[in-house]
Amino acid sequence: MRGLKNSIWKNTFFVSSLVSIVSVLLIIIFMAANGVPAMIKIGFAEFLLGQKWKPEINLFGIFPMIAGSLVVTLGAIILGVPLGIFASVFLTRYIPNKYYKSYKFAINLLAGIPSVVFGFIGLTTIVPFIRSIAGGSGTSILSASIVLAVMILPTIINVSENSLRQLPPHYFAGSLALGATKERSIFALEIKAAKSGIISGVILGIGRAIGETMAVIMVAGNQAILPRGIFKGVRTMTANIVLEMGYASGLHREALIATSVILFIFILIINSIFLVLKNKKKA
Repeated sequence: MRGLKNSIWKNTFFVSSLVSIVSVLLIIIFMAANGVPAMIKIGFAEFLLGQKWKPEINLFGIFPMIAGSLVVTLGAIILGVPLGIFASVFLTRYIPNKYYKSYKFAINLLAGIPSVVFGFIGLTTIVPFIRSIAGGSGTSILSASIVLAVMILPTIINVSENSLRQLPPHYFAGSLALGATKERSIFALEIKAAKSGIISGVILGIGRAIGETMAVIMVAGNQAILPRGIFKGVRTMTANIVLEMGYASGLHREALIATSVILFIFILIINSIFLVLKNKKKA
């Protein structure tokens, strides 16, 4: 009887894992079957490097959207990564024990807020502020970067904190015993020792930022042009797909699916880097 139960659980776990693998394979097959032919029709160079997206005259260049995604994500990294690392250090070495659970709960709660809420807050607070200091509509690269920076904070903080806490305690104690200050022990020793884990958190944050849709649609401006400044609007790949898929047909629809293929490749590269760093850390 016990052997039968073990066999049932084993097969249940196997089927569950198989469903995940098959789902990923089906998604890849669907995108390849619908996206690659569109790239061939349009031309790989014209599709990836073309600077005009005008479906009404069959111009499908996604380079402005690729550049927009990268610029917005870069802005989020510049703003969010230092804050995330400093917050993880605060959680690890500075926060009083009686406040730790409340602070940690707030961070986890931030991770659970829907992206549309972030977009709405950005639209009603950040966008008007940017408009007041720079003019224009306020929907811009900077607005999107600020919103995404806040959204990726929980990922960076949690992974970085776990990496710092996994360090042997004698690293910090030994550094203090040798006469180093607390801050020097943290930034010259612990941060360096935990850099693989911290970088992994940053990469996961990048994956979250580059794949975000709703919040970016609401605050980025959605202009299918090359970035012209942090106070100007752009359109990301995710926003381009969501904005036009509802009415697209024919080659236009296929081009949007091809855009998702490029986005999937970006995410695949980011996850591959994360796995390499994770394996390197274990080694």
